[in-house]
Amino acid sequence: MGLDIADDAAIYQVAEDMAIVITLDFFTPIVDDPFAYGAIAAANSLSDIYAMGARPLLALNVAALPKKLPIEVGAEIVRGGATKAREAGIPVVGGHTIQDEEPKFGLVAVGVVHPDKIIRKRGARPGDVLLLSKRLGAGVITTGLMRDTAAPEEIATVTAGMLTLNRAASELARAHNVHAMTDVTGFGLLGHGWEMAEQSGVGLTIDYTALPWYAGARRLGEDWTYPGGAFDNKLFYGPHVSFDSGMEEWEQMLCFGPETSGGLLMAFDPADAKRALADAREQQIDLWRIGRVVAEDGIQVIA
Repeated sequence: MGLDIADDAAIYQVAEDMAIVITLDFFTPIVDDPFAYGAIAAANSLSDIYAMGARPLLALNVAALPKKLPIEVGAEIVRGGATKAREAGIPVVGGHTIQDEEPKFGLVAVGVVHPDKIIRKRGARPGDVLLLSKRLGAGVITTGLMRDTAAPEEIATVTAGMLTLNRAASELARAHNVHAMTDVTGFGLLGHGWEMAEQSGVGLTIDYTALPWYAGARRLGEDWTYPGGAFDNKLFYGPHVSFDSGMEEWEQMLCFGPETSGGLLMAFDPADAKRALADAREQQIDLWRIGRVVAEDGIQVIA
């Protein structure tokens, strides 16, 4: 699986019972604390491995750091990434660093999966239930941080969410026969949802009232505290999405908001979804039912 299929990672089969999963992700700082920034970047990079149903194996650092940045700050960024990788049970075995005017950090993440157990974006079926494993609104809150309009408790909550690995949610999905899965990151819920729908040859109905938002996301959204990526997402994916007439424009835009280290969007048979939700409650894993898969093309957001 490579450039011909827009999935979450590249996959290369090396044996009858093993395929290598490899992905790369990095971005500029979205929080003030350098250790948290490095750890969030690592969790975000590993997310694509989990989205494919794979097990992480190792990682490489990718860093671009300003010459004037104190070495202690750069060390904290790298330490944050290594700490999160250790939590995932893998080593960081090397990497590459260059000088740049603005800090950038992430990982090349490598995993393994049995070729028969790869989970793709395609595979969703009409009648399936859509589940989501993390709250939404990270993009507007981190933008609020940059504009000094997000409250400290809102920043703390979204940081904790972005720091959470998607490992438990991926294991839950595999245990309950997930049909299709992807992680919700830069293209937002609607962008990544559209990729799943398009590749599966189906449509999605999303219940806006069921969407779980981080504290402060709706307040900041109503104040139009959106990153530029939200408008790019609306421009690109908007033609595939229809909204209930009663929804405010800011509510529609909120659904296009990019996420960082977001949750997994999964499509299950209804009976499997019910069991997955029950297991998630028992294991204290966040999981919400947000919609369903339909036969018609496109995405409809209802309220």
